[in-house]
Amino acid sequence: MLGLVNTQSDELEDKEVLLKRPEEANKHVDPKQICIATQYVFASTEAGNLISEEGQWRKLDLVHELVESLNA
Repeated sequence: MLGLVNTQSDELEDKEVLLKRPEEANKHVDPKQICIATQYVFASTEAGNLISEEGQWRKLDLVHELVESLNA
């Protein structure tokens, strides 16, 4: 599992940069065994991670976009 998307801030990562990571992993692992995920889970309390609900949804949308791009 490649934890590519940081869940600790609202800052959205560059999709094109993230798409290069699975290419690197493909050198070492069968591509069919690679999963895309967030780096961490979203904290259930404000003290955990300072990320808004909207930011969390944007991060999950980014994970979905990455998977769609890799499966195209």
